[in-house]
Parts: sequence; C-alpha cells; structure tokens
Amino acid sequence: MANLEGKVVLVTGATRGIGKGIAVGLGEAGATVYITGRSLEANTSGNVSGSLNDTKVAVEEAGGICIPVQVDHSDDEQVRLLFERIQDEQYGQLDLLVNNAYAGVRALTDANGKPFWENETSLWDASNNVGLRSHYIASVFAARMMTKRKQGLISTISSWGGLSYIFGVAYGTGKAACGRLAADMAVELKPHNVASISIWPGIVGTEHFASLADVWSEEDTNDPMKSMFIERYNWETPLLTGRVIAKLASESSANIMRRTGRVQIVAELARQYGIVDENGTRPVSLRSLRFILPFGLPGLRKYSSLIPDIKVPWPLLLISTLNSPKI
Repeated sequence: MANLEGKVVLVTGATRGIGKGIAVGLGEAGATVYITGRSLEANTSGNVSGSLNDTKVAVEEAGGICIPVQVDHSDDEQVRLLFERIQDEQYGQLDLLVNNAYAGVRALTDANGKPFWENETSLWDASNNVGLRSHYIASVFAARMMTKRKQGLISTISSWGGLSYIFGVAYGTGKAACGRLAADMAVELKPHNVASISIWPGIVGTEHFASLADVWSEEDTNDPMKSMFIERYNWETPLLTGRVIAKLASESSANIMRRTGRVQIVAELARQYGIVDENGTRPVSLRSLRFILPFGLPGLRKYSSLIPDIKVPWPLLLISTLNSPKI
C-alpha cells in the first residue's frame, strides 16, 4: 500500500463519484485530504446524492485525515480563498492536487442523443466551465505553492472521450483540452521539479453511470457500448483511481518526473503497481485486446479471460476510434 503520511493533498469535486473514491484512496494511504464540493450536507431533494461530510466520514474510516471545504469552482474568489486556507493551515505545503471537479453531468444527460446544434449553446459552459476552466484556475494556485517548494504533482482527471467520440462535441473537446492542459503545464513546471499528468480512468461505476445502465437496461438496444454498461462489463470502482493516484504520489520525485506531461491510464498503472479494486478484481485498459475484442464481438465476453491482455499501440488505436460508436 502507498504511504502518504505527512502529505497534504487536495481533491476537487469530491462529494461523490470518482472524486470521493480518489479521496478515500488517498485517505487509505494516510494523507491529509482536503476535499471540495458545493454540498456540505446531504441533499435530500431530487436524486442528488452525496456530500462533503459523507466523504469525510469515508476518508476517516479508511485511515486518513479529511478537511471538507465548501467551494463552488465556478467562483474564482472561492477557489483563491481555498488555497489561501491550505497555505495558512499547512505552512505552504501542498503535495498533490487532483483536478476532478465537474458540473456537466446533468446537462450532458439532458442533451443525450441530440446533435450539438440542437442543444442550447449553454451546454458548452455547463461542460467546460467547471471541468476545464476550473482545472486551470486551481492549477494556477497550486503551482504557486508547489514551485516555491520545488516539488509536487498536479493530476488532471480526463477520459477516453479526449480520444474518440463520447457524450458529444462539448464533452469530447473539453476532455481533449484537459489532456493538453496537463501536457503544456508539464513543460513550464518541469524546471521547478513539479509534475503534471493526465489521468484516464476506464468505465467507472459512479452513481451516474449506474443510473444510466439501469435506464438503458429497459431499452431495446444493439449499441455495443450501451450493452457493456448494462452488463457492467470491465467496470472500475472510483476507489481504484484513488489507490492508483495514491501509489503514484508516493513514488520518488525522480520517478514522478519521468511521467510528467504524459497520459496515465488507471488500469495500466494498477497492473504495473499490482493494485486491485475494492472487490479484488483488476479491470483491463480500454486499449487492451481483452477489452476491445469483446467490445466488437459481445459473444466473446464470457471468454474474455482467455484473451491476452495486450495493449494496442496508440497509432493503431487512433485509427480504430475514427468511427467509434456513439453513446
């Protein structure tokens, strides 16, 4: 297990989903975990679940110290005050920032199935204000702290939507930009011994995706991606991303700097580190033959364990995704 005792970390957007799993994974490793979100207490109205206090309890049960801070990441002043608080309380120490906050889930769900021109133009801001711009703003403040100490890691959560069409134009453009943000920040941070990487989870069984799978299970669909969601095939839990980031952050500075500017795939890091998910399984990368072949030939899914876990090279993967199916 990774050892992050004495390390100070910040996870944005940690009330639920991947952010909560990351916070718990870092707590398992003994870190002091600052978390942000808009809901301090659970929202009992509608179908919104999760809160900062829920995550705090989960992090502390895992062995970490958790400090929840109610922040709306669309408000730059609130973000500035967040980092000012960490600066004061931790004497300038911030070892890891995880850029995860995202506010576009509801808008993307409502827009599902419509081409971009049939949606309101506000879909762009809903997808990329808190989710791309907010990552840049948080990184600015984090870099000011990290460069002074000549150490630190900024991990920006992106997705395979930066490579091929998933959830529409606004989403895919934003995720591709997250990758570029991480890569370009790495160039300017490298002389200061601060790393910046883009993290790609696989198909993560968040509350939102579980809900989508339940909805699609009632549809008559031949879409291979939807069928994979319905079957929950090769799903990861949010905790796997947290455990992987914790292990990554526990590496020596020299090892972390070797990865700076690059995309890091959660399933591939889990394999390298020997990390398993909370249920004891280890999902494969979405560019593994073990995932790709059953994706195209659903009949192979029951025999997937017999398929070699071999990564498809990036150039071939780019060609194969040009006509990828739409969700």
